[in-house]
Amino acid sequence: MPSAAQPAAADSGLPSRPNIVVILADDLGWGEIGSNGQRLIRTPNLDRMAEEGVRFTTAYSGAPLCAPSRCALLTGLHAGHGTVRENPEGGPQFALTDADVTFAELLQLSGYRTACIGKWGFGPELAGHASHPNMRGFDEFFGYIGHRHAHQYFPKYLWHNGSKVQLDGKSYAPHLFRKRAIEFIKESGEDPFLLYFPTTLPHSPSVIAGDEGRYEDMPWSGPNRRHAAQVDRLDNDVAALLRTLREAGVAERTLVLFTSDNGPHREKGVTPELFDSNGPLRADKRDVYEGGIRVPLIAWSPALRPRVVKQPVAGWDVLPTLADLAGVPVPANLDGHSFRGLLTGDGAPKHDHLVWNRPDKAQAIRRGRWKAIRFAPNIAGAGPEGRVELYDLSTDPGEQLDLAADRPDLAAELLATLDASIGDDPRIPYGLKTEITDGQIVVTLQNGSTVPWNEVRLGLDGPRRARAHTVARVDPGMAISVGFPLPAARSRGRVVARADFEARGRSQLFRKTHRGTPLSADAVP
Repeated sequence: MPSAAQPAAADSGLPSRPNIVVILADDLGWGEIGSNGQRLIRTPNLDRMAEEGVRFTTAYSGAPLCAPSRCALLTGLHAGHGTVRENPEGGPQFALTDADVTFAELLQLSGYRTACIGKWGFGPELAGHASHPNMRGFDEFFGYIGHRHAHQYFPKYLWHNGSKVQLDGKSYAPHLFRKRAIEFIKESGEDPFLLYFPTTLPHSPSVIAGDEGRYEDMPWSGPNRRHAAQVDRLDNDVAALLRTLREAGVAERTLVLFTSDNGPHREKGVTPELFDSNGPLRADKRDVYEGGIRVPLIAWSPALRPRVVKQPVAGWDVLPTLADLAGVPVPANLDGHSFRGLLTGDGAPKHDHLVWNRPDKAQAIRRGRWKAIRFAPNIAGAGPEGRVELYDLSTDPGEQLDLAADRPDLAAELLATLDASIGDDPRIPYGLKTEITDGQIVVTLQNGSTVPWNEVRLGLDGPRRARAHTVARVDPGMAISVGFPLPAARSRGRVVARADFEARGRSQLFRKTHRGTPLSADAVP
């Protein structure tokens, strides 16, 4: 791949309200890219991205498996607080709800054009459901909704927004995703955009389109050769997206984040030991050892100077980071912190502790150099009383020397913090909502942030024969609602609520298109 961009000459800051591309690999291990030590699988494009950008050596996923990890990434809550804490095969997997505010919803409210292209990973497959991507902040969705459907690389159908697109079962889904993502970038206008690209590569089964490429003659099993080819395809997809950003003339004002949802899999014949997929780390997907939750994280933008960041960050830091970059008030009571300062070299808040939670199976907590793991009774070889392990990651990143018997006081202290970190969703309602009631369209603004919103002005876009309503201040945790007359039949079309206000000295404009109940017998939004 040609050089992704020329390094910034002096400025290491990011532009205001940059375009954002979030690329999420599926089951890509920490050690499966060259910049983290991979030697058998070639990833030249990701390696160049890491060389030119910011490479995080201690980045963690939200969970050691798919759905809770994606929930943490999207909502800013770890799996001790988030709505989705388990995969379907491990117990009931809950859907996202109207109470969940994703990073797409925040950016959409503030004027970003948003798209999710690839694997959503939450059910049900039902248009209009609160868990559907269109209901959780994405203007456009193309891909798989359900977790299990995404195992089909040559699917018979995919979803495009609220409709199924029937396919012949001969089209390779990653190719379709790359094609649509490129088109989305090329459609860039003046408004900033968010592209969330959760690819299915290199998730099991190890299926590729065509032959195994450069790995065809390697003396490995077929699944391992195809797995390597999947990673190769992922690397080329990243190159295609970066190339499109340059060709569209928007690379200079775009930030790209590349990461994975959890550690590497060992499914259907793939052996991560062959590739040293975790480097020095222990275990893989589904485990709360480092190998199951430590993942690659690369941030790239022409505005960033190359650097390596060792400070731990986690998937639930992504939402507050994107909100910070977009200048949107960050929701209160999140588990994540913005790591924007780590991108620019200015520093960022450090976590007191990080938490991973697999209900009724295993839990882990990291505080500084120390990490404690607790296995539920009769899980992973634990007896009827369960098992606790303690590791010093500063000297033992491979988690080989269990110190729980030597430091029971420290283990107990960490587990007490872990227990206090798991509970109900701590967030308060946030956003702009609309509802039809008593012959009016009611617009409600909910301040779910940590700061007051001042000089708030609620109204509707367009000629709606209603004056905007103004209040001086809406404090955190408060909401205001204003009713406006329904538009006349001649004004049929979309109705968009708006809220203008000031937060921390910055002007804000939220817009929300009304969805749901028709506005009148003759006018449908």
